[in-house]
Amino acid sequence: MKSMNTISNVADTPEANENNDAGTAPETSASAAPASAPASAPAAPAADSPRALLKQLQQEFEAFRNCLPLEIGIDKQLLARMPSLNRKLMRAALGIHTGSMRYLRAMEKATVRYDLDGKPGAEVTDTHRLHAKELLQQRFKKEAERKKAERDAAVQQEAERKRQEKLQQLASKFSKK
Repeated sequence: MKSMNTISNVADTPEANENNDAGTAPETSASAAPASAPASAPAAPAADSPRALLKQLQQEFEAFRNCLPLEIGIDKQLLARMPSLNRKLMRAALGIHTGSMRYLRAMEKATVRYDLDGKPGAEVTDTHRLHAKELLQQRFKKEAERKKAERDAAVQQEAERKRQEKLQQLASKFSKK
């Protein structure tokens, strides 16, 4: 199983599709949740998009709200607390969260991972810290390249505008005769 702390297109993996096909039909009513769920489990209204689900997770769980480094296997903790959760949506929301700049910055400096309630758990390995650092460096490099290309295009447009202006001046100068 892939780590939830890496950016990957989990929606395209066979594992995600199997999990989605294996009984995650949309919930039709709040009474469809199993009675064996813990009493402290938050009600899980059906989120229609990964971003909406992420927003819901941020409202309900401290680890998401404070962008703390998540424990390995946090997806299992989420499913235990929110059994009606669509796995495909959950994995996409986790991908968005763990791929965010804020989360990667937190991971880069973190020493401890946290569960859903914000309680410390396992240690963050050097490998995971290094991975977060590399992802951040790639993003910064990509952004710098994009900005440079934008600046270069603006300079080129300005040069072309000046050239056209000069040509117009010359054309008007010699057309007066």
